[in-house]
Amino acid sequence: MCAADVRPSGAGEPEDRKAPAGGPEGRKPSADGPEGKSSQPSGLMDLLAVAAVLVNAEGRIVLWSPQAEDLYGYTAEEALGQYAAPLLIHEEHWDLVIKKFAEVMETGKSWGGTFPVRHKDGAERLVELRNMRLLDDRGDFYALGLATDSPTLREVERDVALSTRLISQSPIGLAILDTELRYVAVNPALERMHGIPAEDHLGRHYREIMTASKFEVPEAAMQQVLETGVPMVDQATVVGRSPADPDHQHAWSISLYRLEDPQGRVLGVADLVVDVTDRYQAAMEATEARRRLALIADGSARIGTTLEVEQTARELAEVTVPELADMVTVDVLDSVLGEHRPSRDEGPALFRALAVKGAYPTEALQAADPPGQTASYDADRLATQCVRTGRPILVSHTDDHDLARIARDDHAAALLARAGVHSYLLAPLTARGQILGSLGLTRARNPLPFDEDDLALATELASRAAVCIDNARSHQSVRNAAETLQRSLLPDHPPHLPGLQIASRYRPAQATYEIGGDWYDVLPLEGDKTALVVGDVMGSGIDAAATMGRLRTATSAFADLDLDPAQVLQHLDKITSGLEHYIATCVYATYDPHRAECHIATAGHLPPVLVRSGRRPQLLDLPTGTPLGVGGVPFETSTFRLDPGDQLVLYTDGLVETRHHSIDTRLETLRRLLDAPDRSLEETCDRLLRELRRPDDPDDVALLIARTRPFTAAS
Repeated sequence: MCAADVRPSGAGEPEDRKAPAGGPEGRKPSADGPEGKSSQPSGLMDLLAVAAVLVNAEGRIVLWSPQAEDLYGYTAEEALGQYAAPLLIHEEHWDLVIKKFAEVMETGKSWGGTFPVRHKDGAERLVELRNMRLLDDRGDFYALGLATDSPTLREVERDVALSTRLISQSPIGLAILDTELRYVAVNPALERMHGIPAEDHLGRHYREIMTASKFEVPEAAMQQVLETGVPMVDQATVVGRSPADPDHQHAWSISLYRLEDPQGRVLGVADLVVDVTDRYQAAMEATEARRRLALIADGSARIGTTLEVEQTARELAEVTVPELADMVTVDVLDSVLGEHRPSRDEGPALFRALAVKGAYPTEALQAADPPGQTASYDADRLATQCVRTGRPILVSHTDDHDLARIARDDHAAALLARAGVHSYLLAPLTARGQILGSLGLTRARNPLPFDEDDLALATELASRAAVCIDNARSHQSVRNAAETLQRSLLPDHPPHLPGLQIASRYRPAQATYEIGGDWYDVLPLEGDKTALVVGDVMGSGIDAAATMGRLRTATSAFADLDLDPAQVLQHLDKITSGLEHYIATCVYATYDPHRAECHIATAGHLPPVLVRSGRRPQLLDLPTGTPLGVGGVPFETSTFRLDPGDQLVLYTDGLVETRHHSIDTRLETLRRLLDAPDRSLEETCDRLLRELRRPDDPDDVALLIARTRPFTAAS
């Protein structure tokens, strides 16, 4: 009602319409006494402060309530006995008021409306007025006027109307539950969410409607809100199905508020339910997308750390289990590894298993081919079809027929069935247009079937791994050829060396497939002497190997001339100087068993180690010399005695040099490892390589150990 509307509204109309929405509602008897006799009344009547004024047939005020004093400003002493119209009504409205008063008293029909009254302070106020005739036990009539502040009433009506509309039309489900968590009211939105009519909710406990165990959490939250009064806003999300839509999973966000009357008495709890299925699914999809991206990133970092086919396959398996599958197999066509001819486009396919991994112990692992084993799969098997077509295969829900096409034979199919395999996918291992094999994934304990997103992820991981496997395969092929070439350039030990026992090793670099320039040689000489040579051509590749071969040939020729070690190095230096861009280090020693003497010279090489019984191994302090190929610097020969059982250890820098340790530290480690003279030479070689070499060392190694033994001219 606007302030300008000061005339009586609805005056004279029968009061036969409904009371304003939101009026007093029935309540349970309070703890303070019988229904209607609470010592602390509450509700809209108190909020509106309804004033009651009783007027007799003469128009005089005979009853005056405390609320009337608040509304009109007059005390009871000031109002009682006064004529109502002059006291409360402006003069211009007297005729209308007197007329309506007479009608009420004569006919008994009530009237009401919005009416301007005069406050004691002279100000005009709008009140919502209701007049009715009363009859006492003596047969006398009175007029009862009930009034409340009109702006306050309009505000309450607007709030109630708004609340009613919001509750009835809102897409948010709303329920009111009492302090025993029994439904008191349910709006249409919640009816639709639950698929249960509102009348079937009323009076029933929350868990009678929401029976699933997952609703124990909201129930406990309601109890907490009732006890503490602290609301819970969007803090609980329940995922499940409802009778309204039993075929699809929904997500609901639940908010809870405690309800109290103006005096603070707890009435119950309001349960607000929002269907957040779209938001929940979007969040789950985003989480899944992040998980997939993380898995691809993890695969990029973990797959292909070495140039070894089997290790790459194991890394692929470790990335996919258990994040993507319960069990994984990685198989390649046996022809890819070069051990058999490629299979035809029809008929069985021959696979070699590279890796098998399970997330937990399961019979399904026994159905897979063990790593290293070959198996033939018929043309109707899914693995064969995958490598023949180059297309991935997805079987979201497997049956017995599918398992028979997955397994290599009926026994393996039975194992898969007993293990509970229910979903399967295959992704081809394709690199540079060539199909290498397949990645097989199964799920048993994981209840979710594989889907198209899983297939796309598996295909991406398989593609990345296939490139690494192809690189490793190519590397291994070239590496094997390089090692064969390198070893062909190295000597076999002579069957008999006077006064010496020999052991040697050559290890190629692990981080590259290029051959190196390290070599060793054992050359029988005239007079029962033996020449021991270890050298290292700087660089790698075919050119370095060719240079090494030329130096070996030259060394053998100069050794036959029975030259002093320094002279041999001098000649080698001249040869190396004529080779463009190449230098080499070398140590050359001769042993004379008749004199038990060793003559030795070095050309920029690391010092040999002398191991004597009962003493700590020592690095020989020899004139270092310059590397071969530098030219112009003379070499020196040193001579020392070797007693029976003494050992001379010659090696190249690949044995001791690393990026992470100083050369002095590594040489000290070498001396420590050699401090066991009773160990056999073969065991000593193996121990040095095992302790000092790493799988990814970038340099090759030549190692030669000679041990003197008793010698007589007749031996």
